[in-house]
Amino acid sequence: MSAIRSTGNQSEADLRSRLHRLGLRFRKYVSSLPGRPDIVFPGPRVAVFVDGDFWHARAIRERGPDAYWRDFRSPNRPYWEAKFARRIERDAEVTRDLRGDGWTVVRVWESEVKADPDGVARRIAGIVKRSKPRVPTSRM
Repeated sequence: MSAIRSTGNQSEADLRSRLHRLGLRFRKYVSSLPGRPDIVFPGPRVAVFVDGDFWHARAIRERGPDAYWRDFRSPNRPYWEAKFARRIERDAEVTRDLRGDGWTVVRVWESEVKADPDGVARRIAGIVKRSKPRVPTSRM
């Protein structure tokens, strides 16, 4: 467990590198935003999360809990069920909060980034370019 990094993993680094090559500039891990997004484009207000397949319960979300628990066996199943349920709930809360504040939220799976980092970067670049930069209002 100590080898699992919450920030700065290789998938995130590969994605950031490709986004940078596409001419996009961003901030990393902005702690003032809900959920501390992995990549933030402040002008167009786009927040990107690179969610790990295991820790963010991709299998439960896609196949359902019954199918997942047939494959994942643990003597401490109640602990993991509660942990994954809370993580799914927290991800939804963070997304809802950010969208409520006018942010576009992009969530990508780590395995998607590993499989096609250029494709994911192009998809994010398209979203960023379509998002209108927020113009600050001047006070007179």
